[in-house]
Amino acid sequence: MAFRGKEMMKKLVKKVGAETLTPELKEKLKACVPDSKVVMGRAKRGLYAGRHIQYGNRVSEDGGNKSRRCWKPNVQEKRLFSYIFDRHIKVKVTTHALRCIDKAGGIDEYLLKTPYQKMDTEMGLFWKTKVEQRYAELGQMEVAFFNPEDEAKFEQGFKDLNIAKKDARREARKEARRKMYGDYGGEEKGEGEASLEAGGSESHQDDHGWLEANA
Repeated sequence: MAFRGKEMMKKLVKKVGAETLTPELKEKLKACVPDSKVVMGRAKRGLYAGRHIQYGNRVSEDGGNKSRRCWKPNVQEKRLFSYIFDRHIKVKVTTHALRCIDKAGGIDEYLLKTPYQKMDTEMGLFWKTKVEQRYAELGQMEVAFFNPEDEAKFEQGFKDLNIAKKDARREARKEARRKMYGDYGGEEKGEGEASLEAGGSESHQDDHGWLEANA
């Protein structure tokens, strides 16, 4: 089942946002989305890299009879990590698209390097527009650089903070153990040790007196 380019253009503008979409990106989208039918319906939900259903004939060996058949692309569901968005993107891709992504160096590079005319699926056009929009936002951000002394201070501050957190967790665990069974067990243990010491001293005195009497 195919879908028309006008409907795809409306969905893309609605997903990306008409307010944030620059005129240059909008013109690129209009130029690459034709008004006629373009690709099959399920390609809207993945990156196919030009691989779609192909039709042909099945020829029998005996009489050479022909019957129509189709070849579907090898589609896999993958989780691809995007560095610019700092998260995984779950998408259906063909094996050819996976090879193109590996060759480009990642999903972000593939979307940036692939021209709009070759990105013939709705999802591909959507993510390509989002990546270009994100790069434009990052280009307008101010970048601050620190000297080595300030960086050393920041690193030392992070180390001290981690040490303080570890000490706080250790003290919290000790306090929890003390509240659960530390004080009660310590009192019993102290009384037991005192009784043992008293009994030991008495038995030692008895043994000493018996030795003197027998001597």
